[in-house]
Amino acid sequence: MSGCDLQGIGMTSQRTRDRLVARLREQGITDEAVLSLIGSVPRHIFIDEAWGHRAYEDSSLPIGHGQTISQPFIVALMSQLLNVSPRQRVLEVGTGSGYQTAVLASLCERLFSVERIEALVPRAQQRFAAMKLRNITLRYGDGYAGWPEKAPFDGILVTAAPPEIPAALVDQLALGGRLIAPVGTAESQSLQVIDRTEDGLIETMHERVHFVPLVNGIAKQ
Repeated sequence: MSGCDLQGIGMTSQRTRDRLVARLREQGITDEAVLSLIGSVPRHIFIDEAWGHRAYEDSSLPIGHGQTISQPFIVALMSQLLNVSPRQRVLEVGTGSGYQTAVLASLCERLFSVERIEALVPRAQQRFAAMKLRNITLRYGDGYAGWPEKAPFDGILVTAAPPEIPAALVDQLALGGRLIAPVGTAESQSLQVIDRTEDGLIETMHERVHFVPLVNGIAKQ
């Protein structure tokens, strides 16, 4: 199976995908648009062939360079939290394999994604092209800085865990916008949600999670 085989195991695993969607529904995912995307986005093209038999398990998997593809439940949960109201312009910090990006791309008008590991960028771009996702703009850069030239954003989703949310990202959040990030150390992380309202920032904490750390700077690998 090639890295961007849109058929392959995808054609023979619909029942497996349906079981995954049913499990996510049982776990509390209620956004039908998000559930539909989890059932239709071909997760197998975002992982190495060696892991293809586990593509539709609800588990994270390695993608190289010390990074992982998030488990479907976490992708669905973060997408659901971000999709409470329509988001026209969304920033994703940490493209990784591109799986979360592909899900988000169908939930917003424009998606901007920043990846700090150079080797992951062309792989993700190839997958987006294979899926004909044309509303994604991807760049190699430092996610800690966000993407100020494209700000403000109606939604910001961070896919790696900083010890605290970078001020630059909060500054790039539009009025009425929502930022979601896993925050904490390797031993203890929780999803943090920040809403920018006319009365200021409102912060809430959600589920305990476990993500790779958000690293400041870029990496040529």
